[in-house]
Amino acid sequence: MRLGFGKGNGVDPTGVLNAIASAVVVANRDGKIRFVNQATEQLFNTSASVLCRSDLSDFIPSDSPVFSLIKQAIDEATLVADHNLLIESPKIGKHTVNLTVGSMPDDSDCAVLTFEPRSIAQKIDNQLLSRNSARSVSAMAAILAHEIKNPLSGIRGAAQLLEQTSNEDDRVLTRLICDEADRIVELVDRMEIFSDKPMERGAVNIHTVLEHVRRLAENGFAKNLAFEEIYDPSLPPVFGNRDQLIQVFLNLVKNAGEAVDPQDGKIIISTRYQHGIRLAVAGGDARVHLPLVVSVRDNGPGIPQDMRESLFDPFVTTKPTGSGLGLALVAKIINDHGGVIEVKDVPGGGAEFQIMLPIYNRALAEGASEQPIIIDNREYTA
Repeated sequence: MRLGFGKGNGVDPTGVLNAIASAVVVANRDGKIRFVNQATEQLFNTSASVLCRSDLSDFIPSDSPVFSLIKQAIDEATLVADHNLLIESPKIGKHTVNLTVGSMPDDSDCAVLTFEPRSIAQKIDNQLLSRNSARSVSAMAAILAHEIKNPLSGIRGAAQLLEQTSNEDDRVLTRLICDEADRIVELVDRMEIFSDKPMERGAVNIHTVLEHVRRLAENGFAKNLAFEEIYDPSLPPVFGNRDQLIQVFLNLVKNAGEAVDPQDGKIIISTRYQHGIRLAVAGGDARVHLPLVVSVRDNGPGIPQDMRESLFDPFVTTKPTGSGLGLALVAKIINDHGGVIEVKDVPGGGAEFQIMLPIYNRALAEGASEQPIIIDNREYTA
């Protein structure tokens, strides 16, 4: 089977196909996989060597419209397409894709499938959303710190003076004023952690961070929950701030612990390496990969669909007593690290937060902090 490139023109067909952002699969009428590019490895979370020994039905349910499109394309020797097609299985998770299937002229029993995952656009939207949320919270923190705390101090002082000359009934009101002023000051103090202070970054072992978070959780708020760790021990160091990364994953694990059933709750923390998502460092030609993926997954009820777009905004929460600052802080810290955060549904129930982070290297450590988004070789500026 030829892939349609001449051997004498100096063009490597595999290299060309691997440069394509969409997942390309060559499969026969029965769904036997004959060829995949690198984007397919990312979509199916499986290596090319394994995929080429497998059937599509090992990753996509056999009743999916994908298989009828393959047969139609081969039988009619034509090109067919389906938009906003949902493919879902325990192996690959849930993906919404635009699928194009065309017959191969040189092999009447094979078709070329091109999957264009909408997750690429979602990564862009999520990154821009977390950046904007982080900036809005930082601005709000600065305003609160400078414009609210000083007047509150004066109000509280005046209430204390009034209390000295008031009767018992009036003292109830003055104490109420003081208590409310203290409560607002405490909220402002919490907001000040969002201010744009310089952050020191270096080489951080992400597994050391995650082990520390797990120990804190198991000896505190998640002592009755089950933890599962799926780590890739070969991962290089993260370019980050250890204390702030602990804060990120402690918040995510705490949210997961509060979402699950105390009787059979489970939290899965995993790490892996992936290709395809990079950042362009401003002022240079260097491309910084975001290959380190850390996932925090739970078996709770998941996140309501109507909250997805505002999930990382400040003061948005589903908890009766929550402040809505936890995920806003997570978004800011990940933004400061130049990373990407996503939230996904888990097949069978639950939610999964995925954090994509850069690896440590000298060029990145000396680079600029404000970077355009590069996803699958395409640049998007925030």
